[in-house]
Amino acid sequence: MNTKLTLTIEEEVIEKAKKYAKKHGRSLSELVQNYFRALLTEDTTQALDAAPLTSKLRGSFSAPEDFDYKKELIKSLKKKYS
Repeated sequence: MNTKLTLTIEEEVIEKAKKYAKKHGRSLSELVQNYFRALLTEDTTQALDAAPLTSKLRGSFSAPEDFDYKKELIKSLKKKYS
């Protein structure tokens, strides 16, 4: 069940949050709700479940045991900026 909540927040913060929400295809209420969920969740797995995209992607990639992401990141950045 959803309930209305009134918050007092600086106008500048609200405007920036509205732009962020619109840019990411979310409502401001959804952003606030997901933030509260993340704060109140003790288990990080449950916090990830609050974000639908994250839960869809979980487990979609498995790296080899000897995969060194830092090494790969450095190699990729050198290639990008060379």
